[in-house]
Amino acid sequence: MSTALVTGASSGIGEAFAIELAKRKNDLVLLARSEHRLYQIAQELQNKYQIRAEVIVQDLTETDAGTKVFKAVQDKKLQIDLLINNAGFGDYGRFSETDHEKQLDIVKLNVLALVDLTHQFLPLMQQRGKGSIINVSSFAAFQPIPYLSVYGATKVFILHFSEALWAENLDTGVKILAFCPGPTETNFFSRAGFGKFASGGEKEGAAASPESVVKEALQALENNNSYVVAGGIQNKIISRLSGILPRPLLVRLVARQFRPQ
Repeated sequence: MSTALVTGASSGIGEAFAIELAKRKNDLVLLARSEHRLYQIAQELQNKYQIRAEVIVQDLTETDAGTKVFKAVQDKKLQIDLLINNAGFGDYGRFSETDHEKQLDIVKLNVLALVDLTHQFLPLMQQRGKGSIINVSSFAAFQPIPYLSVYGATKVFILHFSEALWAENLDTGVKILAFCPGPTETNFFSRAGFGKFASGGEKEGAAASPESVVKEALQALENNNSYVVAGGIQNKIISRLSGILPRPLLVRLVARQFRPQ
């Protein structure tokens, strides 16, 4: 039985990954800051699917968070076969007017923690000649996102970083996937302070379900794709616009869509 470590597992896409993997009889290590919620999910999945679900409560923006997580896994004598770097958040608004510490925390969580955990667990997978890593990017990685500027930039990093590792590991037996969902029914928009999309989409049906995009990600991983844009054909079309439209025009169009009312 394989074991998957899922960060940001207390809600949204992370929780959906945990549920789907439990259905497929994977043991789990669930990681987030929300201790009560993590233990609740772990207990439910253990009872329903007869799998082992461990919990690690950790703020990944803290110094040495990746090392602490790696040590906790080693102390539990677990082997991580699938690492899902899902934890992340954004902050909506004009960059010069946003909270300084929050912007830095976005980089710490979305980029530094992801790189740290990947660097902790990838060598062990390479030694075994098997293993998988899913890094959660976004279809926002394919064009600049004014008013979500730092968040969008971190997702570009994740996409390029993951694709590079995919190429580096073609002969190691380790699969790497950049997972790029579009708008999804999670609390991302409300947490980011993006009222326009706080209910999950500007119009009914605009956002995909976490369950559906997670299944797309796992299928793409099975196919050893380097990346996947999930959540509907419209997201795939949008992701290709940067190769068609002049970039100044594209970013102006995106700015118009995201500009605060």
